[in-house]
Amino acid sequence: MLSFSVVTGSISKNKFTSRLSTSVACILLLVTTGCSQGETKSAQSIEAVNVNNTVAASNNISTLRIGYVGSSAPTGPLGWAKKKGILDRELQKAGFKNITFARFPNGPDLNEALVAGQLDVGSLGDTPAIILRARGQETRLLRITQFNTTAWLVAKKNGARSLAELKGQKIATQKGSYMHRYLLGLLAEAKIAKDVKVVHLMTTEAKAALERGDVAAYATSSDLGPFLKSQGFPVIDSSANHQGLSGTSLVVATESFLAKQPDFPQKFNAILTEAAKDLKANSEEYYQYHAQTTKYPINIIKVSFPLKQVSEEPLPAEGVKLLEGTKKFLVSQGLAKSDFKLTDWVAKKQPR
Repeated sequence: MLSFSVVTGSISKNKFTSRLSTSVACILLLVTTGCSQGETKSAQSIEAVNVNNTVAASNNISTLRIGYVGSSAPTGPLGWAKKKGILDRELQKAGFKNITFARFPNGPDLNEALVAGQLDVGSLGDTPAIILRARGQETRLLRITQFNTTAWLVAKKNGARSLAELKGQKIATQKGSYMHRYLLGLLAEAKIAKDVKVVHLMTTEAKAALERGDVAAYATSSDLGPFLKSQGFPVIDSSANHQGLSGTSLVVATESFLAKQPDFPQKFNAILTEAAKDLKANSEEYYQYHAQTTKYPINIIKVSFPLKQVSEEPLPAEGVKLLEGTKKFLVSQGLAKSDFKLTDWVAKKQPR
């Protein structure tokens, strides 16, 4: 079993095997549902480690190191700011000569890089971000970029058609994600949490696992859910049917970075606000970019990424309410080690 020292140590390619993704998710969540080191590996997690070793070498004040969870390029306001050149233009004005991006398959892996000091800024889901902060790690919340992000519970073909029919069966999800938090909340609501087995599985492997019948159902992301539905997999439930179970997407930064760049939160939020307004004003162009990046059909992207979920302000009231509810749930379940005030987490301009 991996010791906790791995989580707090720096990432090394020689030290970490392809089991990193599963192991980190198990450690950070402290869940009782078993994660074994023999579970499916992710090629993306290996790529993230390799990228991290590269960006770690450029740790200086003129280089901004951004990590994100997702596809070949970031999406949403951050991705659009990068695509349209807004990010480079404005950050160069702020004195950053270089901006590096590192892609991660999930939030726990991105957390690992933040802890190891290999990233300055991270774009990830609410659940892993809260869990990391609750462990006492020194991060600050910069922004909510998206709120009411839908999670889906999709079943295998010729399988269960209701939550009740999942009793005694295996349900998979990407542990440490907002989909995981949705699934735990859903099972608690239905009072069947003790009647199913929840296992870790990367979203990239979900379709094949459902086709083989390895799992009875999969709790998945806002885009993969509608895609699987279009492929004939039945949808049992979605977070849209439950108040407080949808997710939020966040941007956080390390306190050590912000100590050197006290004006960064204001400047970065101005960039993302401009990008959010621009993508809404040019929605068809944005959706084309999003579809090309994620490799999903554009009609799936329009369903999974409604523009009303994109925040033009750093802390929208609805997003903050969702975030508070997620935090309370994670604390109540023992997944977040300690409680904290969101207002204390929010980045503030620091004195020089």
